[in-house]
Amino acid sequence: MSKITVVVCDHIHQKGLDILANDADINLINAADEPKDKLICEIIPLANVAITRSSTDVDQKFLDNANKMTSIVRAGVGVDNVDIDGCSKKGIVVMNVPTANTIAAVELTMAHMLSCVRQFPYAHNNLKLDRVWRRQDWYGTELKDKKLGIIGFGNIGSRVGKRAKAFEMDVVAYDPYIDPRKATDLDIAYTTNFDDILACDIITIHTPKNKETLGMIDTQEIAKMKDGVVLINCARGGLYNEDALLEGLTNGKIHMAGIDVFNKEPATSHPLLDLNNVTVTPHLGANTKESQQNIAIQAAQNAIDAGKNIAYPNALNLPIKESELPNFLRPYLELIQRMGNLSAQATRSKIKSIKISTQGSVSDYIDSLATFATVGILSESLEDSVNYVNAEFVAKERNISISKETKINHSGLRNKVCIKLVTNSGIFSISGTVFGEDAPRIIDIDGYQLDLEPKGIMILFRNTDVPGVIGDVGAIIASNNLNISDFRLGRDKNSHALAVVKVDGTVTKKLLSELSSLDTCLNVTYVTL
Repeated sequence: MSKITVVVCDHIHQKGLDILANDADINLINAADEPKDKLICEIIPLANVAITRSSTDVDQKFLDNANKMTSIVRAGVGVDNVDIDGCSKKGIVVMNVPTANTIAAVELTMAHMLSCVRQFPYAHNNLKLDRVWRRQDWYGTELKDKKLGIIGFGNIGSRVGKRAKAFEMDVVAYDPYIDPRKATDLDIAYTTNFDDILACDIITIHTPKNKETLGMIDTQEIAKMKDGVVLINCARGGLYNEDALLEGLTNGKIHMAGIDVFNKEPATSHPLLDLNNVTVTPHLGANTKESQQNIAIQAAQNAIDAGKNIAYPNALNLPIKESELPNFLRPYLELIQRMGNLSAQATRSKIKSIKISTQGSVSDYIDSLATFATVGILSESLEDSVNYVNAEFVAKERNISISKETKINHSGLRNKVCIKLVTNSGIFSISGTVFGEDAPRIIDIDGYQLDLEPKGIMILFRNTDVPGVIGDVGAIIASNNLNISDFRLGRDKNSHALAVVKVDGTVTKKLLSELSSLDTCLNVTYVTL
């Protein structure tokens, strides 16, 4: 077979280059020092596989020249500089390396935690820069016997928990998407009550950044915390509302904060830098020699596997060309992924099983539909660590069973797709179809028949079916300065109803609390598609 040309667009550790150079089937072009115009116009046209970092944008110009390319490996976690949709349309698989910096991020979290409780940076500066020897100014506290709340107990959060236990801390984990045994097997308490986290002495967050977690710690949550709490964020900027964080640090509610990430970076003029009770670092989560070496090694191996068509580890898109999909199937794939994502948001609970059922000619593609549904469901909690290639493997690792069933079409519709989700909190079902050539609709949620376009910000309000409910709901939404853009209502035979209310703007905890306080409310939640 002819050699596979791998182009390294940006600097990676020498270990990765050595792996590529020593593979007899690989023709390595190290273009890290080449001018970008030459890279894009002269070298990329030769590439079967490219390895990039943040210095090279995989944009339209890059893709226009990538006529031989089958795969791109982003040597790191973030893919903000990669046009994933554009790659998908061209049949290019995009992969990242999401776990190589795990230990670096874990240890940085512990460093910030220790720096906060002992005020190490300030004591250091006082002696080294000011040449003042005042031991009495630097009485700290110990980690031993302190209660640590961990928000997000995945790859990084769980390892922080292990190390905190070694410091003899009392650890509590909050993550509604994991099996509680992942925590309890480590002798770590697991909670589904977020207030248990807010009652801790130290709180650290390790979640993806998405619509559910952005601003997860805000003024209301800080008000519930202990006086003198310590907050740590080495995950993603914006998980803590920075204005609320600044206020809490200024008024003394928060004793110290350890921050590695900011909502907008670089953050050289951020007001948090003016405070003397904050330890800060410039997004150093992956900045260790070992981490950079691991990233390069994994990126190189991923490039080799993809180039040889062996595997596509951590692929972030569908590894087929759009033109290879039947035209009628595309809207169903998008529909069922949105249905899956809605299901995960509506339940927000540990998933036990996923069942996909189909009626009509889409049944010939039930495997693909199940993959798209699974990606939609799992991406709500796992973000960029789940993709079309690894979805079923990821589900299996989390003890989530996936089943598929094709049924005889008695629906009266051309095609119908359904998801049944079993979680720790119960069973959630949803069905959909596509009217015409490209008009996807959700037609059933938990037995309530609807006609709902699967996009927008939606409040799901389940209630007893009595007069006046619609007026009460509308009044509360209006009092929260939100406009209702659509209102869909389904009813069952048990005098219950489900209203799906689309709104223009942000659904707040205050709004949900006011809706849930209505006597007619059975439950209320919201989703964003």
